[in-house]
Amino acid sequence: MKTCVIGSLNMDLVATVDRFPKPGETIIGNDFATYPGGKGGNQAVALGRLGADVLMVGKVGNDLFGEQYLNNLKMNGVSSDTVKVHEGISTGIAVIEVDSTSENRIVVIPGANGKVDRTLIDENWDLMEARDIFLFQLEIPLDTILYTMERLNKAGKTIIFDPAPAMALPDEMYKYVDYITPNETEIEMLTQIKIENDEDLKKAGRWLISKGVKNVVAKAGKKGAYLITRDNFVHIPGFKVNAVDTTAAGDSFNAGLAFALSHGNDILECIRFANAVGAISTTGKGAQSAMPSIGEVEEFINKEAK
Repeated sequence: MKTCVIGSLNMDLVATVDRFPKPGETIIGNDFATYPGGKGGNQAVALGRLGADVLMVGKVGNDLFGEQYLNNLKMNGVSSDTVKVHEGISTGIAVIEVDSTSENRIVVIPGANGKVDRTLIDENWDLMEARDIFLFQLEIPLDTILYTMERLNKAGKTIIFDPAPAMALPDEMYKYVDYITPNETEIEMLTQIKIENDEDLKKAGRWLISKGVKNVVAKAGKKGAYLITRDNFVHIPGFKVNAVDTTAAGDSFNAGLAFALSHGNDILECIRFANAVGAISTTGKGAQSAMPSIGEVEEFINKEAK
């Protein structure tokens, strides 16, 4: 099955520091680099690196970063005919700080991502409709996401939704979602249920199911993930790695889930595969540079199984 990512394309400006500065404080950083990022672009590149047939739908600005990003998509096997250059606005930017424990803080300036509108979807619908599995995040306008999800749902497509960055959502959106993949912060934001134990997580997951979501795949970092459906609550353990940068672990997880689903695998195996892709992605710097190939993931899983 073919995949499609509809979402953001950012250039990440990354500073590494020993610790995060306090309000009003200036500290000396250790390193600086630029990396292609954005949740949409991350998911598309992760899929491309795994060898998926993936189409990216989004916008970049008419600037150096936009040109660099289009080249980056091509180099990583992502079809980008549906990525348009928007005149008079910058490519999206993310300013990222990463501390010595591999935690991160991120500020996003949407730029061209804010111009991803219904017209872009309508103009590229034929190319999109030829795809099977669609991935969404929340770094493009909510109106566009809702409009596109509704059309795809009517067309019988599979929708994977990563509700990040966390925000309140219209109830209507949930009924279009086949797989929602929040982390703990996001599921608390969506449900207003404080997660302190598995029972809280189960309650929050069932709340999302009651709104119309078919499957909740709750990301739990090093602990792995949980599958929550109307009838099941299953923990799928994570993998132990030496994390260097967790910036795009969630995006890599979503790509892994989509890739495994596109090959018709059992949902629990799909989540285990997604856990592996997410874990490997934390072992190098940058949102996309550490994303693994399918061979690397298979080798990693086989090694862990021994």
